[in-house]
Amino acid sequence: MTDESRRAFFRGFVEEAFARTLGAFQSGLEEKRREEDFEAFFSSYESSYALSLNYPDDIILESARMAGIPTEGREKIDIVKDLFLQQRG
Repeated sequence: MTDESRRAFFRGFVEEAFARTLGAFQSGLEEKRREEDFEAFFSSYESSYALSLNYPDDIILESARMAGIPTEGREKIDIVKDLFLQQRG
């Protein structure tokens, strides 16, 4: 005389817990992939051409100053990276 409702509850609980764990793991993998892509994009001037070399220095520096990003003594690619991160939110 086994109470089937308890067995069903336990089975559903395990399945739900596994599904949540798997979903969180997949989300973590996706976030890690995005971070790696971001770092790869800003790894050199050539890979980040669209943001770092395509725009004139004065526009980038003025945009950084307006955004409150320090520019003195910093590489242009680091300034562009900070601007991108600030705009991305």
